[in-house]
Amino acid sequence: MVAFKEVSNLVEVLEHSVGAFGPKRLFGFERGGRYQWVTYKEFGQMVASARGALAALGVGRGDRVAIISDNSVAWATAAYATYGLGAHFVPMYEEQQTSEWVYILADSQAKVVLVAGDTIAQELGEMTGELGRLKHVINLSPSDPTAPSWQKLLQEAEPKEAVQPKSDEVAGLIYTSGTTDQPKGVMLTHGNFAHNINAVRQLFDIRNDDCSLSFLPWAHSFGQTCELHCMLANGAAMGLCESVATVLTDMPRVRPTLLFAVPQIFNRIYSTLHQRAATSSDIQRRLFEEAIENARKRLQLSQRGQTSWLVEQKQRVFNRMVFSKIRERFGGRLRYAFSGGAALSREVAEFIDALGITVYEGYGLSETSPIATANSPGHRKLGSVGRPLPGVEIRIEPVEHTDAPGHGEVVIYGPNIMKGYHNLPEASAEAFTDDGGFRSGDLGRLDRDGYLYITGRIKEQYKLENGKYVVPGPLEELLKLSPYIEQVMICGANRPYNTAVIVPDFQALADWALENGRDPASQSLVKDSEVKKLIRAQLNECGKTFRGYEHPRKFQLLTEPFTAENGMLTPKMSLKRRNIVAAYSAQIDNMYLIQA
Repeated sequence: MVAFKEVSNLVEVLEHSVGAFGPKRLFGFERGGRYQWVTYKEFGQMVASARGALAALGVGRGDRVAIISDNSVAWATAAYATYGLGAHFVPMYEEQQTSEWVYILADSQAKVVLVAGDTIAQELGEMTGELGRLKHVINLSPSDPTAPSWQKLLQEAEPKEAVQPKSDEVAGLIYTSGTTDQPKGVMLTHGNFAHNINAVRQLFDIRNDDCSLSFLPWAHSFGQTCELHCMLANGAAMGLCESVATVLTDMPRVRPTLLFAVPQIFNRIYSTLHQRAATSSDIQRRLFEEAIENARKRLQLSQRGQTSWLVEQKQRVFNRMVFSKIRERFGGRLRYAFSGGAALSREVAEFIDALGITVYEGYGLSETSPIATANSPGHRKLGSVGRPLPGVEIRIEPVEHTDAPGHGEVVIYGPNIMKGYHNLPEASAEAFTDDGGFRSGDLGRLDRDGYLYITGRIKEQYKLENGKYVVPGPLEELLKLSPYIEQVMICGANRPYNTAVIVPDFQALADWALENGRDPASQSLVKDSEVKKLIRAQLNECGKTFRGYEHPRKFQLLTEPFTAENGMLTPKMSLKRRNIVAAYSAQIDNMYLIQA
């Protein structure tokens, strides 16, 4: 590993890596049916040209450059060019609604916005005069090769030297998802990002021959810091995935050694492999089940500091016959995976572990750059989100209506904490304790060894008519382990019992229907009494650890998925509960009209 001193800003990160890893590959992408790679040296040259291009558009220190695009080489180029001008980078998602783009562009006072494709370019181009300081809408990929584009600006630009931002200067605004209110612009400094990069280097051995498959959006703080900045800082490579839907097909091509993912991806791996096992021959299914059970025994023994000769011998056999074949589907080189963004269920973590892929779960928010705690090599407890990063402190503050001993709001202190919310002094003040701790809004507890356990969101907590409090998020994650449940929202605020609205996995249900002589059409499946019995059995099985009052007594199957486009999800895939309740109020009310 090349020696790397601690950094204080993102410009230092780029300059060091371009100098140290020049000829090594950095970004991979498909073009013309062939997978190609950009090297560190080439990327450095592109960033220098991009600095010149943005400067020619009038971008200088303190200005804002926005982007609406999925991950791409152009995305990373624009980001690092912006940092090198002392300007602030403002990323958005392609899946966001137009109203959110407009709000963020106006609130951030962006001078330039880079957009992916003609549709967004035309839509925003017509609004340029209505969006405050916005002067330029630049198309990253116009369909007309003669039209103005980002690529043409780069070709015509004179390379420009970078400035060195101070540690406390803002590097970017990351707008929170806005599950309840308008998005808030989280002001993150170069020092915030640098702290996370330096801490990750202390805890993890990310090598310059490592490679990730990049599908987490860099517009989200987890993907941006943990993958883009940390991988680049260590001379590693990133293969860009076409979409989340192509993850499993892209893995054998990119052959990643590291995986950065949210629980949704691990849940999908869990349910897909269990579904395949269930439809395999009796011998294959028993072999899979025995392999998983033996791996769990091995993990339990390891946690007690014990080993078993018989278990180890079985593990060698099962690794050769079962686990190695599964890992080959992921490219065959995965060393470990990072999970963040939400709590990963212990069952899924143990399952991924059994496959021979170590999962390190961490925790944080956009406001904490984002990592606040993490499991790491030699310091790992499944079910926890790890211990505080070096320089970070976690305290648990008592919260009303939380009767579990030691549970309360997670309050975070450290150099990773945001500067504040852009244009929102009152919200910024409310986000901090009197002594400077950031109020996360998450419920959690610390064990005697300092490991943090997240138990839900304070704002999502509600009370049933019987006075019992319910935190729905962790319950929903367990229910989604069913191969037949794609999405679910539990509700019951001020009601006599919990109910659920469920979006089934229609492909899995269609396969089940064909095997059982039922109509596989989606509209028929949600009305089929046998399908409802199947889903009820799944709710009982996946919810076997629920307290009695937490179980949804009734459920409604939906045909339309929750998406960012229909306003039911945030871009990072969190439920917009208020919108879902409003959209399905009649169905939810009906579940309480009929006697339970």
